[in-house]
Amino acid sequence: MPLELPEHLNPDLPTRWCIFDGPRLLLQNQALPGDAARHWPLANRLFIDQQQGSNLYAADLIGPPPPDCEWLPLRAALMALPPEQTAGIARAAQLRQFQHTHRFCGHCASPLQQHGHDQGKHCPGCGQLYYPRLSPAMMVAVYRGQELLLARSPHFLPGVYSALAGFVEPGETVEQCVHRETLEEVGVRVKNLRYVCSQSWPFPHSLMLAFTAEYDGGDIRPQPGEIEDAGWYHIDALPTIPAQLSVAYQLIRHTSDWLRQTQA
Repeated sequence: MPLELPEHLNPDLPTRWCIFDGPRLLLQNQALPGDAARHWPLANRLFIDQQQGSNLYAADLIGPPPPDCEWLPLRAALMALPPEQTAGIARAAQLRQFQHTHRFCGHCASPLQQHGHDQGKHCPGCGQLYYPRLSPAMMVAVYRGQELLLARSPHFLPGVYSALAGFVEPGETVEQCVHRETLEEVGVRVKNLRYVCSQSWPFPHSLMLAFTAEYDGGDIRPQPGEIEDAGWYHIDALPTIPAQLSVAYQLIRHTSDWLRQTQA
């Protein structure tokens, strides 16, 4: 479903609120707060877009939350809410972060002014332009026959393995990043890259671009400090993989299904 980005809210639609306290999101009865939240003591109200027939806002709560509400870490909240709300919440988190961190010009320190036509800002003093940050990152499922190369980082939940991933360097293409990161992280060369899908991910402001790639040589050598363990796993005997919400889950399942069909 395409993201709707109207310049103005629709006053005839109900509201839904992404209310933040630092890295935490407020849920009311295990859902995003609705129309009642507009009467709460909220600061930094920001119209985000239209999602599922509602005007979506971001805001910060002043004081304690109502008794039927709870704060959850953003990642945990995303896992608890319907998947179709993920894109809107991710957008709200990233735009809120941009508003908090771009109040003054980094060149001349003048207060920044909001654009009237998009989410960018400009400096009236020196003319610098600022836009919400996006950090492109690649993810790759490397296959060898009916095996996938999966690895775990030291910060993963116990027992969880995933596809390889890394941020794109300045001056680098996404394809070059796939080759470089795969070689750096596990010492393996790849070929036959194929794009699969993408995902906006607000940790902190990533745009994940997922690929498959065929093994082209090299022995697995986990990168110290980055990769705790890595190995080849048959598609019918995979270890625990990331949650369904993540692009890693989508990529691993897609690649497994594709290998079953093409190598049956």
